[in-house]
Amino acid sequence: MKHICLIPNVSGTGGMVSFRHKLSAGLAKRGIEVSYDLEDEPYQAVLIIGGTRQLSALWRAKRKGIRLVQRLDGINWIQRKRRTGLRHFLRAELGNLLQSSIRRRLAGRIVYQSAFARNWWEDWYGIVPAPAVMIHNGVDLDTYTPEGPHERPQGRFRLLVVEGSLGGGYETGLENAVSLAEELNFKHKIPMELMVVGKVSPAQEAWWNSRSRVPLLWAGTLEREAIPGIDRSAHLFFAADLHPACPNSVIEALACGLPVAAFDTGALRELVPPQAGCIAPYGSDPWKLEKPDIPGLADMAARALMNLTPYRLAARAHAGQSFDLDNMVEKYLHVLLEAVE
Repeated sequence: MKHICLIPNVSGTGGMVSFRHKLSAGLAKRGIEVSYDLEDEPYQAVLIIGGTRQLSALWRAKRKGIRLVQRLDGINWIQRKRRTGLRHFLRAELGNLLQSSIRRRLAGRIVYQSAFARNWWEDWYGIVPAPAVMIHNGVDLDTYTPEGPHERPQGRFRLLVVEGSLGGGYETGLENAVSLAEELNFKHKIPMELMVVGKVSPAQEAWWNSRSRVPLLWAGTLEREAIPGIDRSAHLFFAADLHPACPNSVIEALACGLPVAAFDTGALRELVPPQAGCIAPYGSDPWKLEKPDIPGLADMAARALMNLTPYRLAARAHAGQSFDLDNMVEKYLHVLLEAVE
């Protein structure tokens, strides 16, 4: 039986955990043994999801001829532009150091989550000799589907944000979401509410509750099983992250037939075609965290909200064509085990 080791062994919420869960299930369905400990030998390949501190163990595996494949998301950058606290800064910079060191010295193959992610890494840290491919994330199209229970509000439109956390320097995404909902509500006369799924501090909630001019719904951190119903219960999804490499929340929304509104940063234009949402010019420099062009995005979003049916159908169709989970698993298998005996 083939055996693949996935590291690091992460838990909780967020993109890494979601990806590992999906890939592990897909590999097990194909009869491939999966472990999460480099001591659990023998295995034919190791997939390093981002970075790890287990450099010595990776060097030993490399010397044994075991294939090391690194999957790369984006680069930690927000801590260089705003104060996020010393602990967060050091953790983010250590993460960059570990990932870049593995990329340059240990990885035999590299998987970038998007063309944007590849360009970003090569621009900031240079081109490396290891062969590289791009594999977008995938979604279970039987679980994330437009069909199923929902609680879509009547009398107003729901803008939805789904993030692991909206703290640690990423509060800008919440500010932009509130501003977009307000612009749609008051300029375009489209009654709006904003639902936020993810970790938000009580202080943030209180601050926005006292200032927002549209209703705010704080769902907190939810189990992944709840997300399809949450996506089906919204009218429009807002991608709050700046420079995302390949956000699971976006492709999950598309799979549920939920159109996506976002600024043209990161990989979002790669992921969302114009018939499935609206990707607007940022209007200033997002790398400097300057204010975006909220009215420009609102103009596009208003047109989508007034004609949702074709956008919904196109979102689901695009997800089916581009983000099928089985296709993603097969692509990773090819990179991990091709020509490995």
